[in-house]
Amino acid sequence: MKELIEFLARSLVDQPDAVNIEEEDDGDRIIFHLFVADDDMGKVIGKQGRIANAMRDLLKVAAARQGARARLEIGD
Repeated sequence: MKELIEFLARSLVDQPDAVNIEEEDDGDRIIFHLFVADDDMGKVIGKQGRIANAMRDLLKVAAARQGARARLEIGD
């Protein structure tokens, strides 16, 4: 799942080396924290959050296929 988020984020941004993902285990779910360069934040979020919501939906589907629950947080 982490690789999926990293692939999507690196494909969207201008500075792919600045993409960083931290994984946190929160009991019954996994929380992924996505960090990108400040200049690329808008590209990852998208207009009205559409890209961010699409990434969250893909993560939920990937997690469900593995029998897990996951959440994506972008930025701080």
